[in-house]
Amino acid sequence: MAGVEHVSIWMRPERPARGPKPAYSRAQITDAAIRIADAEGLEAATMRRIAAEIGAGAMSLYRYVPSRDDLIELMADRLMGEIDVAGLPSGDWRADLTHYAGEVRAMWLRHRWIATVQRSLAGLGPSQLLLIERVMGALDPHLSIDENLGLMAILHGYVESAVREEISSAEEVRRSGLSEPEWMARSSPRIRQIVGSGEYPIFTKIVMEARHPRLSRDDQFRYGLERVLDCIAAALPEPRRRSRRR
Repeated sequence: MAGVEHVSIWMRPERPARGPKPAYSRAQITDAAIRIADAEGLEAATMRRIAAEIGAGAMSLYRYVPSRDDLIELMADRLMGEIDVAGLPSGDWRADLTHYAGEVRAMWLRHRWIATVQRSLAGLGPSQLLLIERVMGALDPHLSIDENLGLMAILHGYVESAVREEISSAEEVRRSGLSEPEWMARSSPRIRQIVGSGEYPIFTKIVMEARHPRLSRDDQFRYGLERVLDCIAAALPEPRRRSRRR
């Protein structure tokens, strides 16, 4: 409702100041929701299903998690808590951001349903706040906060788009019922036709010469990440570009 101040789930006390101890916790509800989403997709993680998972009444769970949006917020923050940022910032910004990007990708690949979540506003849960402090701390000594935000947006944009495409491709292969080599082979007749026409020299060069499409998913991700980190390095003041590619 317009004019009503939003109250974040993180601003709501988990248990009342007085009264009996709650029978369940947000953590229990969140963990159950994540288990269901991992197994069957996000849409399966309904309050009714979660209640059955933990042995509660569905309506009773709304005392702990008032809305679906709140549940998604709790789930997303729990997943951010899986991203290992211990020891960051280390003083080597490039190593820190490489580690962080790899951790984000690994988390998304463990919980592929996260690619279906659309969140336009930052939830500012405890795990997200820790990531902000640790990861942005890697560039904080070198740049203004606005430049830091801009470069982080570029990094996150690359990681998110790369992993979404990886998850989407894997799902398309799964739905086809084919193995990945069989799935790729379906395009071979059309590719031969295009190359044989002689009308598309750049596409032909991709097919005949490009190494990138033949790299493993891990190597493709690392290749793109290195290019992004090179762009970040170029934005740093000259004396502080010391964390270079190894």
